[in-house]
Amino acid sequence: MSYQNILVPVDGSDISFSALKHAAAIAKAFGSKVTAISVVAEDPFAAADFYYSPDMLKDYIQEAIKNAEEGLGKAKQLAEQQGVQIDTQVVRDSVAAETIIKTAESLHTDLIIMGSHGRKGFQKFFLGSFAQDVLGQTKLPVLIVKQ
Repeated sequence: MSYQNILVPVDGSDISFSALKHAAAIAKAFGSKVTAISVVAEDPFAAADFYYSPDMLKDYIQEAIKNAEEGLGKAKQLAEQQGVQIDTQVVRDSVAAETIIKTAESLHTDLIIMGSHGRKGFQKFFLGSFAQDVLGQTKLPVLIVKQ
């Protein structure tokens, strides 16, 4: 089986860049297209029980987009060092497995490669596993990178 379109969610963490490196190696072997995305929450304060100003939200979004673009720039540089061209995209939506899956489907992705922080025990119970959520909710193949 050959993969033509690979999606890699990048959050700026080392593990997400490790997933990007794996994606680049697979893309190089198969001649695949790689798209790295970074998700920025439209309204991260939606469930907050405090008042916030529109300026506060605007400042947050501007800073979050700047950070996402910096992370995607690093991802692009890492892929190009391996001889692979990639597309990058900031996705403004909720930071959820559904957003990754919806984006993967809209890009006609046939493989998602993502990092997992490998949380266990109480950490996993309280923080959940984003990679596990994607894996459990999509029919697409998912490669989980742990290092």
